[in-house]
Amino acid sequence: MIIGVPSEVKNNENRVGLTPDSARKIVGSGHDVLIQKNAGANIGFFDEQYLGAGAKIVNSAEDVYKSSEMIVKVKEPIPDEYPFLRDDLTLFTYLHLAGDPENAKKLIDTGVTGIAYETVTASDGSMPLLAPMSTIAGQLAIIVGSYHLLKHNKGKGVMIGKLDNIEPRVVTVIGAGVAGTQSISKALDNNAFVKVLDTKKSKLQKLESEFGSNNIEYILSTSDSVQSAINESDMVIGSVYVVGKEAPKVVFKDMLKSMNPGTVMVDVSIDQGGCFETSRPTTHDNPTFVENDIVHYCVTNMPGAVPLTATQALNKVTLKYIEDLANKGVENALTEDEHLRNGLNIKDGEITHPAVRDALNN
Repeated sequence: MIIGVPSEVKNNENRVGLTPDSARKIVGSGHDVLIQKNAGANIGFFDEQYLGAGAKIVNSAEDVYKSSEMIVKVKEPIPDEYPFLRDDLTLFTYLHLAGDPENAKKLIDTGVTGIAYETVTASDGSMPLLAPMSTIAGQLAIIVGSYHLLKHNKGKGVMIGKLDNIEPRVVTVIGAGVAGTQSISKALDNNAFVKVLDTKKSKLQKLESEFGSNNIEYILSTSDSVQSAINESDMVIGSVYVVGKEAPKVVFKDMLKSMNPGTVMVDVSIDQGGCFETSRPTTHDNPTFVENDIVHYCVTNMPGAVPLTATQALNKVTLKYIEDLANKGVENALTEDEHLRNGLNIKDGEITHPAVRDALNN
């Protein structure tokens, strides 16, 4: 199989679909790997390393797409890339189709076969290709939230940290999946008092067995409990995820009126449309906006802030699936592995994943 890796084109996106080590393993199995010129240069993966791994360097994205049978990348294609897509091409990447229905429909119309990292499953019900980026995003949420709490960043002017004889600042985490759990851990490490909200009592009980009861409160999520928690918070992390669907809204515009000015809200769910009603996608160049005196951080590619770490973490989990798709062929690999098949979102101009279909047809 001929596998192509184009440069990522989203704002400040320096991750790359394959590391040189991954390329070497794929080439070693008898496949061709095409890397767009300088695709990994910004994170220290230079063309010479890819050439040493047996890959070929191609000058333009158009040529990578044109010459490949499968494209491996990180982020969903943007409209400028749609002309390169075709019905005999397989795309293996994060797609997040429910997060941008208008562009999703245009992408589907290209006829490309789209296998989405974020809906590939494991036998225990987890999302193995989503988990590493959720882990990174959850930890980053506390870092970027803390930074934007600084007064010169329009925040409240408080520090999430340990100071003698000063009460801990309050961090609320809504949604206790992988990203939320990482945010909880990072906030506790920084001496915050953490309010955790989730709709599942069993999940809250599991978290309590992990984190204990010191400096943390476990709350069943309702509209009233969310309002009460965010009113008392310095930072609010939204990390709600529903497989294949647009993230449900958990904080509504009217709720902001009773929050303290300068509170920072970080919407980790923004790739899936965001879980705050007032969220809108932002970039690393311009990551925040203020609405109702509340600072919103809604960067759609948060792990792109640590692209080397993120690329290495992603390749550790994607490589097995890339090798299966290449060695067995796309159709056979999908047929043999129901968990990989759950990643299939679009094919022949049709939506194949039930949850994605429901989300886009609503």
